Amino acid sequence: MFGILFIFAMVVGLIYGTFTHWQEPVGATALLLTSGLCLMIAFFLWITGRKIDLRPDDNPDALISDVEGDFGFFSPHSWWPLFLGLSGAIVFLGLAVGWWMVIIGLPLLALSAIGWVFEYFRGDEAI
Repeated sequence: MFGILFIFAMVVGLIYGTFTHWQEPVGATALLLTSGLCLMIAFFLWITGRKIDLRPDDNPDALISDVEGDFGFFSPHSWWPLFLGLSGAIVFLGLAVGWWMVIIGLPLLALSAIGWVFEYFRGDEAI
Protein backbone atom coordinates (compact mmCIF):
# COMPACT_ATOMS: atom_id res chain seq x y z
CA MET A 1 0.00 0.00 0.00
CA PHE A 2 2.76 2.45 0.88
CA GLY A 3 4.60 1.53 -2.32
CA ILE A 4 1.53 2.50 -4.31
CA LEU A 5 1.22 5.72 -2.30
CA PHE A 6 4.89 6.44 -3.03
CA ILE A 7 4.34 6.13 -6.77
CA PHE A 8 1.14 8.18 -6.63
CA ALA A 9 2.65 11.03 -4.61
CA MET A 10 5.78 11.08 -6.77
CA VAL A 11 3.81 11.25 -10.02
CA VAL A 12 1.39 13.86 -8.69
CA GLY A 13 4.27 15.92 -7.29
CA LEU A 14 6.09 15.93 -10.60
CA ILE A 15 2.92 16.79 -12.51
CA TYR A 16 2.13 19.56 -10.04
CA GLY A 17 5.62 20.98 -10.32
CA THR A 18 5.50 20.83 -14.11
CA PHE A 19 2.15 22.60 -14.36
CA THR A 20 3.22 25.35 -11.94
CA HIS A 21 6.61 25.67 -13.70
CA TRP A 22 8.19 25.03 -10.28
CA GLN A 23 7.27 28.61 -9.24
CA GLU A 24 5.05 27.47 -6.35
CA PRO A 25 7.44 25.38 -4.28
CA VAL A 26 5.24 24.43 -1.32
CA GLY A 27 2.85 22.01 -3.06
CA ALA A 28 5.48 20.16 -5.05
CA THR A 29 7.80 19.97 -2.05
CA ALA A 30 5.02 18.61 0.16
CA LEU A 31 4.04 15.97 -2.38
CA LEU A 32 7.63 14.91 -3.01
CA LEU A 33 8.36 14.72 0.71
CA THR A 34 5.18 12.69 1.17
CA SER A 35 6.40 10.27 -1.47
CA GLY A 36 9.73 9.99 0.37
CA LEU A 37 8.01 9.24 3.65
CA CYS A 38 5.84 6.60 1.97
CA LEU A 39 8.96 5.05 0.49
CA MET A 40 10.65 4.89 3.91
CA ILE A 41 7.61 3.22 5.49
CA ALA A 42 7.27 0.76 2.59
CA PHE A 43 10.98 -0.11 2.84
CA PHE A 44 10.79 -0.61 6.61
CA LEU A 45 7.71 -2.84 6.37
CA TRP A 46 9.27 -4.84 3.53
CA ILE A 47 12.51 -5.46 5.47
CA THR A 48 10.64 -6.29 8.66
CA GLY A 49 8.26 -8.62 6.82
CA ARG A 50 11.19 -10.57 5.40
CA LYS A 51 12.77 -11.07 8.84
CA ILE A 52 9.77 -12.48 10.71
CA ASP A 53 8.00 -15.77 10.09
CA LEU A 54 4.36 -15.99 9.13
CA ARG A 55 1.99 -16.06 12.05
CA PRO A 56 -1.13 -18.21 12.30
CA ASP A 57 -3.09 -14.96 11.91
CA ASP A 58 -1.83 -14.79 8.31
CA ASN A 59 -3.11 -18.26 7.45
CA PRO A 60 -6.81 -18.28 6.50
CA ASP A 61 -7.03 -22.03 7.29
CA ALA A 62 -5.54 -21.73 10.80
CA LEU A 63 -7.51 -22.54 13.92
CA ILE A 64 -8.03 -20.19 16.82
CA SER A 65 -6.12 -22.61 19.04
CA ASP A 66 -3.01 -22.16 16.85
CA VAL A 67 -2.41 -18.71 18.31
CA GLU A 68 -0.63 -18.99 21.63
CA GLY A 69 -1.03 -16.77 24.63
CA ASP A 70 -3.69 -14.79 26.32
CA PHE A 71 -5.61 -12.21 24.35
CA GLY A 72 -6.23 -10.16 27.48
CA PHE A 73 -9.34 -8.99 29.21
CA PHE A 74 -11.80 -6.79 27.37
CA SER A 75 -14.55 -5.09 29.26
CA PRO A 76 -18.01 -6.20 28.14
CA HIS A 77 -19.42 -2.77 28.89
CA SER A 78 -18.23 0.40 30.49
CA TRP A 79 -19.73 3.83 31.13
CA TRP A 80 -16.36 5.48 31.75
CA PRO A 81 -15.55 6.30 28.10
CA LEU A 82 -18.84 8.22 27.91
CA PHE A 83 -17.97 10.27 31.00
CA LEU A 84 -14.43 10.78 29.73
CA GLY A 85 -15.73 12.07 26.41
CA LEU A 86 -18.27 14.38 28.04
CA SER A 87 -15.75 15.84 30.45
CA GLY A 88 -13.23 16.26 27.62
CA ALA A 89 -15.90 18.08 25.64
CA ILE A 90 -16.48 20.40 28.60
CA VAL A 91 -12.76 21.17 28.81
CA PHE A 92 -12.42 21.89 25.09
CA LEU A 93 -15.63 23.89 25.07
CA GLY A 94 -14.17 25.89 27.92
CA LEU A 95 -11.20 26.83 25.75
CA ALA A 96 -13.64 28.53 23.38
CA VAL A 97 -16.26 29.84 25.83
CA GLY A 98 -14.43 30.68 29.00
CA TRP A 99 -11.78 29.48 31.39
CA TRP A 100 -14.34 28.89 34.11
CA MET A 101 -15.57 25.82 32.17
CA VAL A 102 -12.01 24.49 31.96
CA ILE A 103 -11.74 24.78 35.73
CA ILE A 104 -14.96 22.78 36.09
CA GLY A 105 -14.02 20.24 33.40
CA LEU A 106 -10.48 19.36 34.49
CA PRO A 107 -11.46 17.65 37.77
CA LEU A 108 -14.24 15.81 35.95
CA LEU A 109 -11.74 14.75 33.29
CA ALA A 110 -9.29 13.52 35.93
CA LEU A 111 -12.01 11.58 37.77
CA SER A 112 -13.22 10.00 34.55
CA ALA A 113 -9.72 8.95 33.53
CA ILE A 114 -9.00 7.49 36.98
CA GLY A 115 -12.35 5.71 36.98
CA TRP A 116 -11.69 4.13 33.59
CA VAL A 117 -8.14 3.04 34.46
CA PHE A 118 -9.11 1.49 37.79
CA GLU A 119 -12.51 0.16 36.69
CA TYR A 120 -11.69 -3.47 37.46
CA PHE A 121 -9.03 -2.92 40.14
CA ARG A 122 -10.04 -4.64 43.37
CA GLY A 123 -6.88 -4.15 45.39
CA ASP A 124 -3.71 -6.15 45.85
CA GLU A 125 -5.30 -8.53 48.37
CA ALA A 126 -8.40 -9.22 46.26
CA ILE A 127 -9.02 -12.79 45.21
